[in-house]
Amino acid sequence: MQDHSQAFLLRDGFLLLGTALAFVLLFRRLGLGATLGYLLAGAILGPYMLGLVGDPENKLGIAELGITFLLFIVGLELAPRRLWRMRSEIFGLGLLQVTLCGLAVSAVIYFTTGFSVAASLALGLPLGLSSTAQVLPMLQGAGRLHTPFGERSFAILLFQDLSIIPLITIIAAMNRNPHLPEGPPGWILVLETLAAIAGLILAGRFVIRPLFRLIGNLGEREMFVFAALFTVIASAALMQALGLSTALGAFIAGVMLADTPYRHELEADVEPFRTLLLGLFFMSVGMMLDLSAIAERPLFVAAMALALIAVKSGVIFLLGLAFRMNWRSALALGLLLSQGGEFGFVLFAQAKDAWLVDPSAASLFSAIVTLSMVTTPFLMMATARIREMPTSKETREGPRRDGARALVVGYGRFGQTVAQVLIAAEIEVTLIDTDIEMIDVAGGFGAKVWFGDGTRIDLLRQAGAGEAQMIVFCIDGDQLSESFLQNVHQAFPDARILARVYDRRTMIRLMEAPVAFMVREVMESAVAMAREALDDLGLSLQQIDAAESTYRASDKERLSIQYETGDIRAARDRIITQSLRDAH
Repeated sequence: MQDHSQAFLLRDGFLLLGTALAFVLLFRRLGLGATLGYLLAGAILGPYMLGLVGDPENKLGIAELGITFLLFIVGLELAPRRLWRMRSEIFGLGLLQVTLCGLAVSAVIYFTTGFSVAASLALGLPLGLSSTAQVLPMLQGAGRLHTPFGERSFAILLFQDLSIIPLITIIAAMNRNPHLPEGPPGWILVLETLAAIAGLILAGRFVIRPLFRLIGNLGEREMFVFAALFTVIASAALMQALGLSTALGAFIAGVMLADTPYRHELEADVEPFRTLLLGLFFMSVGMMLDLSAIAERPLFVAAMALALIAVKSGVIFLLGLAFRMNWRSALALGLLLSQGGEFGFVLFAQAKDAWLVDPSAASLFSAIVTLSMVTTPFLMMATARIREMPTSKETREGPRRDGARALVVGYGRFGQTVAQVLIAAEIEVTLIDTDIEMIDVAGGFGAKVWFGDGTRIDLLRQAGAGEAQMIVFCIDGDQLSESFLQNVHQAFPDARILARVYDRRTMIRLMEAPVAFMVREVMESAVAMAREALDDLGLSLQQIDAAESTYRASDKERLSIQYETGDIRAARDRIITQSLRDAH
């Protein structure tokens, strides 16, 4: 039996991953985005088309972890101060969007279908929510998540997660099923939610942060990944135990760690899991697309999906204008959040269990949600020119991870000097190191140093190397290789690479590497001391400069010969010695 189950698991994995790979590559090539590829792959494999992969509900439950990981990463990028600054958008714009869109869609359902008020509310209020799993990756891919537009979009999505509690309470209050066990009152849920949030905040401060500090001191990267996954899963499990949004718990955990030095390392470790699980999520949504329900009433599904998009776009557009957005940004916001969301599937199931809607209606409106999600990328592409602002302030500000023009990898004695000179010239710098004690000491002097392995491409990307003008490697020892520097250059071609190297052997080895500038770690300090010694001996500035020039010319010639011959012992006769001077 176990072998049989394993065989089915391997077969499903093979079909899901293979089909997703093919369709995502195709849709990426066509410029349609990965989401549509995942949805179509799931629909083809699902029980309503080829039926090669079954049990989409179970897979959806696992795949929802992708949303959880996504919200954790977003939380890591939103420090508490920044989140507090967004409070008016979250509780103002977010509250109005959920309320007005939910009531407007409920009204459309009531007047066009003949459903009861209770049924219309049970279907319409969930449709007022948007798809966090679809919208946030689109904002990240476009580089707009950290712009004013992106922050307003996220504020609405965050309040939508918070609104799950009152929506569950509303559906429970309208329950018509006498056999359905009664849940706790709404005010109990609110208190439990507040207690859970407080518990997560305290755990983040007094448990999680010390845990990561301990692991960082041990230098165990595998344990760091393990601890990152544990943090996400534990925070999500706490919220799930209370019947709340798992993504909300992960988001709070991320916010609690946003100001710690471990942010970039955590992002890099969690990102692969997020990508994989989000893909599986959209495939599961595609598998749940009930084509038979659509085939029975195709005009109704299409008309209701269009009505949903039109109503939500219109309401959000007006709200955007009311919150002093220009009409182009308001239109973009409306279209971006016009689709139904993944929480709709959950709330429709609850409405069905509460005898508010029959199973066929729940399936029909689930199909409407899926169809609306499919239309979003097409809407964004079709209206790109209309939404585009020729002289947009948002475009000029752009997304800037920590606002850094330069990344300094390694904050030891050498890196500290480099960083301080850059900062003195008003160059914004992101500092990265793996030494916990050094990070703590630097923090005591007001320097913000992020924890992470700067020889990992994924971590450099998380730290903002894609937007930086320069990457400066100030790492102790002989850790740099030509292949690594080639990979860095390929990943971030717009960034100039500067490197501190250990000795002339390392410099010779890296001659072919794409490095704009290399310096031996003791070379310049030794030259500086020699100049000072000559000055103390009474030599003129011209004599000092001449001596330095003689040394540098000799050293450069030796390096060239040693590189060409591959022999570090070559050109020994070029070394400036007492005997050589006496001979001349």
